[in-house]
Amino acid sequence: MAARRSVEALVGPEGDGMRLDAFLASLDDCPSRSACAKLVEEGSVRINDTLATSKSEKILLGDRVRADVPVPDPEPGVLVPNFQIPLDIRFEDDRLIVLSKQAGLVCHPSPGHVDDSLANALVAHCGDDHLGHLQGDDRPGIVHRLDMDTSGLMVAAKDDQMQKALQDLIRLRVLDRRYVTLVQGYVAPDEGNITTGIARSTRDRLRMTVSDDPMAREAITTFRTLERFEAGRADEGYSLLECHLYTGRTHQIRVHMRHIGHQVVGDQLYGRGDDRRNLGLRRQFLHSWHIAFDHPATGRHIEYADVLPDDLLAILEALEERSMGRTPAGEDICPVILGQAGE
Repeated sequence: MAARRSVEALVGPEGDGMRLDAFLASLDDCPSRSACAKLVEEGSVRINDTLATSKSEKILLGDRVRADVPVPDPEPGVLVPNFQIPLDIRFEDDRLIVLSKQAGLVCHPSPGHVDDSLANALVAHCGDDHLGHLQGDDRPGIVHRLDMDTSGLMVAAKDDQMQKALQDLIRLRVLDRRYVTLVQGYVAPDEGNITTGIARSTRDRLRMTVSDDPMAREAITTFRTLERFEAGRADEGYSLLECHLYTGRTHQIRVHMRHIGHQVVGDQLYGRGDDRRNLGLRRQFLHSWHIAFDHPATGRHIEYADVLPDDLLAILEALEERSMGRTPAGEDICPVILGQAGE
């Protein structure tokens, strides 16, 4: 069965008394009048939640009309647009988008995720020909990735030139990306720097690992401790960190946290411990909370912060009584990520 998307419209004064098929055909997202008539005949149109039965039915001011419209097959090499994936857009102009990606969403098609990626949602929102394709036709708009179960802010490009410009900002280390993560154990220093090589594991191709192989790629992560939590009977305590990426290697923060012996809570690939030690979290506690850069085309400074999603907020709420206090950096950042800034 062909994919479909819902088109809804409220009847205004100009539509009062129009035939149903004519009104539908006047909407930008609907097909021709004859095709709209067929939609009515096949039971794909409702007026005020009541099934429409006649294409010639007259609609009235204030009626809400909804049609389930087939999505046309894409051109060869073009990703299928997915109109069902919500996009949480924080900034958009004719060149780029800043959005907050939800956990569970892959950035581009991969085995098992053919048409349910962020790239498919971007094609639905912008159109394939209004996205950058420097990363390949299967990754329209993608400038940098977040792992499937990592949430938070990222940027997408609407043309090749902007895609290259944004990637250059990342290479020059002036596109500021900061993450919040909860790790196992007591992190003693208030700040630190982790610089290693990272390469794909020779034992498990799904994993990355710290490596001194000459072919390993340099990875630099700095961190600031925000808050520490006392050890419990079943764990060694926890530390809330802000991590700043200077490079963008696959699984970089997760690999670096494992490397220093403080695995990310909930990490199913690099973590350790049972559900209780992971506080019941089944995805890594990792959120891209802050992004900042100068718009390559306009020069405008773009800066956004993002509150933690509900599942991560619930983890911190459960740990609240075990807090050992916040650091100065934590006093600044925690109210923002907890949605308490300005209270």
